[in-house]
Amino acid sequence: MEALLIPLLLITVGYLTGSIASAIVVARLSGIADPRQHGSGNPGATNVLRLGGKRLAAVTLVGDLIKGLLPVLLARLLGAEPAVLALVGLAAFLGHIYPVWFGFRGGKGVATALGVLLGLHWPTALVALLTWIAMAALFRISSLAAVTAAAVTPVALFLLKADTATSIAGAAMAILLLLRHRSNIQRLIRGEEGRFGRG
Repeated sequence: MEALLIPLLLITVGYLTGSIASAIVVARLSGIADPRQHGSGNPGATNVLRLGGKRLAAVTLVGDLIKGLLPVLLARLLGAEPAVLALVGLAAFLGHIYPVWFGFRGGKGVATALGVLLGLHWPTALVALLTWIAMAALFRISSLAAVTAAAVTPVALFLLKADTATSIAGAAMAILLLLRHRSNIQRLIRGEEGRFGRG
């Protein structure tokens, strides 16, 4: 029983930390509109960019990334095994998309997933980040960059020889990211998805 206590606590901390919605906190502190009620309705950095500008979007992005990274680093510091590290990271990601503090209505999880990957397997995180940057620079469509980076992640984990638990967690996050972007993918197919700086 005692052997399970620390892993369960770490997983719980991961989820509760992930549930801190950076976009909503930033909106309330800065006085901009609630991102759940305006713009795209998504409490994430891209919507904060629409509503409050680059500085607030950057703060939101960093906040979402850190809340994915820190629980994994804490678990690693405490000597958690790879399976526990992966569960902690996955819990933080699930906290972001289903936050207990905000009625289980969260964001799509791109930055938080990157933070989790940084803690679990930084080479794959680097591949995902570079993929996002390249796609964003080429097409200037945030969702296209996100779904491409998500699709690349499981492949990178395999090719870069991540451990099994990390690979499973990474694949699960990638699948959930793609599911969270269903409407964006449909708009991409129709050629209706907005670009940076528009709308």
